[in-house]
Amino acid sequence: MNEEQMQGRTDKEILVDLMESYGAMVVRIAFTYVKDRQLAEDLAQEVFIRCYQHLHTFEHRSSYKTWLYRITVNHCKDHVRSWSFRNLIPFEPVKLEKGEETNSISEQMLKEEESQVLFQKVLRLSVKLREVIIFFYYEELSVEEIARLLDVNVNTVKTRLHRARNSLKRMLKGGEVFE
Repeated sequence: MNEEQMQGRTDKEILVDLMESYGAMVVRIAFTYVKDRQLAEDLAQEVFIRCYQHLHTFEHRSSYKTWLYRITVNHCKDHVRSWSFRNLIPFEPVKLEKGEETNSISEQMLKEEESQVLFQKVLRLSVKLREVIIFFYYEELSVEEIARLLDVNVNTVKTRLHRARNSLKRMLKGGEVFE
């Protein structure tokens, strides 16, 4: 979604376009923080409410996508730090929902199962390691983009990626992770 497509449109129209284009991405990012699908969807709604309330302050120094990433990450971090999340939300084992599409090709099913196992391992990482893995591999952001998004040094992102990969390797070999 570029500037030309947004010119002459109302805030409500822009918001609807943002929700259609990036809604799944926002839910996915929120899920990586809270590990609960329903809560992730609630947080995504809150993110889009914030976007609507602050759409007039968007300065077009970045893309709408980058702006949404930043709002989502900050909102999720605030939520995870909140007293209510830490003290009132019981943690249960995460169960990923199977995709609605079915394919009879056994290779694709095996690949999907392996992907879900890997994603389960990613969710067991600490938030700092988890977020860089999600942004780098699932959202396909560059190290530089992740550094700007998280407001950290590029080398910090590289270190976190290295640690996250090593942790995932240990987990896949059956070891526990303490980072």
